[in-house]
Amino acid sequence: SNQSSPVSSQEHSQASTIMDKEAQETITPPLSSSSAQPSATSPHHHHHDNLLLPTELQNSILVAYRSIGIGTFGVVMRFVGMPLEKIALFMNSSQVTGKHQFAQSIKLTFQKGVLSPYKVVGPASLVAWFMQYSVMGLAFQFFDHALSKALGVAPVYYGDELMEPPPPPSSNTNHNHDATHQIKSITKTILAPILAGSLESTVANRAEVQRYYGPTKLTAIESHLKWNPAARFCGPAFLSNAMRNVIMCNTSFILTPITYKLYYPQERKSQGSLFWFGMGMNFVGNAVAITQQALWGRALDYAVYADGGAVVGATSGVTANTTTTTQVARNISYSQVIKSSLQKDGIAAFFTVPKWASRILMNAPVQGSLPWFYNNVLPLGEDSVLGVARTLYGDDGKNNCTIS
Repeated sequence: SNQSSPVSSQEHSQASTIMDKEAQETITPPLSSSSAQPSATSPHHHHHDNLLLPTELQNSILVAYRSIGIGTFGVVMRFVGMPLEKIALFMNSSQVTGKHQFAQSIKLTFQKGVLSPYKVVGPASLVAWFMQYSVMGLAFQFFDHALSKALGVAPVYYGDELMEPPPPPSSNTNHNHDATHQIKSITKTILAPILAGSLESTVANRAEVQRYYGPTKLTAIESHLKWNPAARFCGPAFLSNAMRNVIMCNTSFILTPITYKLYYPQERKSQGSLFWFGMGMNFVGNAVAITQQALWGRALDYAVYADGGAVVGATSGVTANTTTTTQVARNISYSQVIKSSLQKDGIAAFFTVPKWASRILMNAPVQGSLPWFYNNVLPLGEDSVLGVARTLYGDDGKNNCTIS
């Protein structure tokens, strides 16, 4: 008979549905969590034609494009804002004391001309700025995930996870297990920003010192002290610079996401509230970080100035035929720097409202506009970049996608 029973028709319909689902999964394989992560961290979700590009390659290209874009943006903004940086550097050094410190800093910044703040920027500064803004976020993610995997704990909250409700309290009755897990989690939370902040200082400190001293004076100091290559690469006052970066790394990557995730009202969570919450936490972090910024500036002054006040490269006397130049430089003793600073200026040597304000003034232009640049400007070029990548990838990429 040509007539099918109701049961066989139902089975045929179910089989067809299963085959359709299997065919769809074969044509469009699900994204892995690792490959989908870059898209999840951006508020813009564009539909890119990925027929010629494997998903992992496409996401890698977008991550590289965004990193290069952010790095370039950071270089331009920091260069334009060099006068603000020089004011902040002088504000947190021993060269300004007493009243009207902000006016003193402005005078020192422009004492050699309106363009003098830009003359201390060398290639090392440009590279350091680029690395700082394009790599540091990725560096923290690398250390956080590597340590989390090694210790068997969860990485810090990130991206869309911040918008989700906080997790419920643990119902585990094994208190020993909970204590061990907490110790591992705390250890990871402490180590990750230390490693990331130290990496940032390794890349950026020498360039910051060069902008503070000027290239010629830094070269004279290094030649006089005869440092080894590793010390030259890290630059003077590395420890206080690293401590400042560790504090700010903790603020940006640890305190801000954890407190926002766990304690910010769930009904008020949004991209806008996260931006302003992060800016507020940045102000708090800078209140602590300026103590290390001030120690950094005073340590550099200590390295240059001898007890008598002579400076590296200062002319001490002139004879009939030659000019005698006094080379005065010494290795930094942080205990002596702190002791002499407190004796001279008290706690104001390391914290005042103007010092804090100058630090905020230096950071605000680039930090305040970076989210706008990332969320509104960079996505405009993503399709063009992927179009070029597809052209270079060619038909081989299509064949590879078909085989996979």
